[in-house]
Amino acid sequence: MAKAMRMMEDNLKLCDAVIFVLDARVPASSYNARLADMVGAKPVLYLFNKADMADGGADAAIALVRKSGKAALGVSAASPASLRPLTAAMDALIAEKRERYAQKGTTRPMRFLVAGIPNTGKSTLINLLSGGKKAQVGDKAGVTRAKQWVKCGTAELLDTPGTMPPALADQRLARRLAYVGSVNDDILDKEEVALALLEELWAKYSQRLTERYAIEGGTPLEMYEALCARRGFVLRGGEYDYTRGALALLDDFRKGRLGKVCLDGADDLRSAGLI
Repeated sequence: MAKAMRMMEDNLKLCDAVIFVLDARVPASSYNARLADMVGAKPVLYLFNKADMADGGADAAIALVRKSGKAALGVSAASPASLRPLTAAMDALIAEKRERYAQKGTTRPMRFLVAGIPNTGKSTLINLLSGGKKAQVGDKAGVTRAKQWVKCGTAELLDTPGTMPPALADQRLARRLAYVGSVNDDILDKEEVALALLEELWAKYSQRLTERYAIEGGTPLEMYEALCARRGFVLRGGEYDYTRGALALLDDFRKGRLGKVCLDGADDLRSAGLI
């Protein structure tokens, strides 16, 4: 991650603007304030990706970011319908700089650095803009391992490896990154993550858990066991298979089977420095 940050810092001087890709389900959790500090005065577009998987909480977050004076847009990079509003937002972001270049007779392509933490959809976004699969994509953290310049019409985009926040001091936000797959699953205690996710979902989306897993409340462990019982994750001797239960819950959440969500609120946006 440190190497990726240094690489971005070195390449920023080559770029005219920056697109910060956030996960619309956890916009504050997926914001890296260190990246913003590095960018300085360059124009920035805060892109709330996977908006098709987020509820009205993401719309409220976008409104707050715009109110703070920043450019923000909700998109689904996997959908061609997002292309037109995205390109319009990018054009607006660099309009003044493009005009200054035109006055000087400069005709080179405008360059955007695309940055964000792992698994927010940076490469999918670049493929949407380029009209083809030019950037490697995946549904797990760490797919992009090196910088990739991609030509997109009159612009050039620099795809960069996902960078984690330098210090995840707020463990609540850190856990949310684990929920959406921005942390490598191989280093996680999945059962612990599942317990925390159940607790958060029950506080905000209890009806979803009742409908899918017949959960009727209780402690996180009681809800966890209700999920295992509902799905038949029971070992010999009657013990619950907590590992399968955790994997099923995380897969359902990440694939949107529990409905549209947004776990981060206004206080989280302020805490993260996004507003």
